[in-house]
Amino acid sequence: MSSHPPQRREFLRFLSANLLIEKTWPQNLTVAKATDVLSVPDFEALAQKALAPAHWGYLATGVDDDLTVRMNREAFQKYQLRARRLVDVSQTDLRVNVFGATWETPIYLSAVGSQRAFHPEGELATARAAKAKRAVQMLSTTASIAVEEVAKALGTPPWYQLYMPATWAETERLVRRVEAAGCPVLAWTIDVLAGRNPETAIRFMRHDSSACLACHASSPASTSTAQLDRSRPMFTGLSGVINPPEATWSYVNRLKKLTSMRLVLKGIDTADDAILARDHGADGVVVSNHGGRATETGRATIDILPEVVDAVGSQIPVFVDGGFRRGSDVYKALAMGARAVGIGRAYIYGLSAFGQPGVERVLDILRAELTLIMRQCGTPAIAQITRSSILKDGFRL
Repeated sequence: MSSHPPQRREFLRFLSANLLIEKTWPQNLTVAKATDVLSVPDFEALAQKALAPAHWGYLATGVDDDLTVRMNREAFQKYQLRARRLVDVSQTDLRVNVFGATWETPIYLSAVGSQRAFHPEGELATARAAKAKRAVQMLSTTASIAVEEVAKALGTPPWYQLYMPATWAETERLVRRVEAAGCPVLAWTIDVLAGRNPETAIRFMRHDSSACLACHASSPASTSTAQLDRSRPMFTGLSGVINPPEATWSYVNRLKKLTSMRLVLKGIDTADDAILARDHGADGVVVSNHGGRATETGRATIDILPEVVDAVGSQIPVFVDGGFRRGSDVYKALAMGARAVGIGRAYIYGLSAFGQPGVERVLDILRAELTLIMRQCGTPAIAQITRSSILKDGFRL
């Protein structure tokens, strides 16, 4: 006969059942609509189920051994929240100022290319969700839908993520098109100029019989890159060759002279480069490792963020992306000085599973979680969140 009292036995049964559910429900439970999903991580398994193997591999994996992808997520565990009590949290204020514009939340939709690989409506579904939730959308150069169409669906021109064409003449042509579309910010991605090695994505492709070049090339140093990109709407009239490896900091100066758009450098990984970005006139920087898809540094962006903020944060805004799945993740980045946080895979999971409603649900979840964490930590306004709001491995930052 068990030594546990009946109440304890019932509690243990309840606990065991819930642990089992936690491990198995995304694979075994059918979810009818996006609003039934409780958390952003729960969307991941639903997205995998919805996608072809090659498309899932393109979305989910990084480079080399996928270490940096994992570190982007695991590093958040090193940071803890300092909950505060008896603070008036009856009203919360999630607004932030970015380049003179007021955002309702510090969460934006970062650039992800080829979104029709994940849902037939692609970037249009994302734009409609962003419009419905008043979120900022950053559009990829390798988008499957042109910037002009996305701007109509969004109701305002998006931020534009630039993969620089191989020649300066084509760069001028593309930037002028984006500027003519009204985009206020040009975010030049600089972390893949040296190339990359997406081994795991290639392995997934080999298990997929689909003939599809809409979202992936055929090898790490693919000779089909030009052909692949020439078919995309933002490369109309261009060769499709991108990411000139000879690009240097002088190209930042050239871009500044070329356009009146705000120029943000996306892919900053060190304080050294953040300082160079500032000194060459960049209006902001994005701490990013391309979601672990650029270089196998093994460094999470949340770990890199403090050194970049310390270097330039009072002079230009610092943004960050990479592995954000919870409102508490966003809170930790804000505490370190990030102006705003970009999400990528998180909303693509929602797009893959449910289209526009999935993206909306991801934004709703993250906003609700961030609001709750802000209240629990006694910081009901974004401006009140500082490094004193968090710990790293139990110690003050």
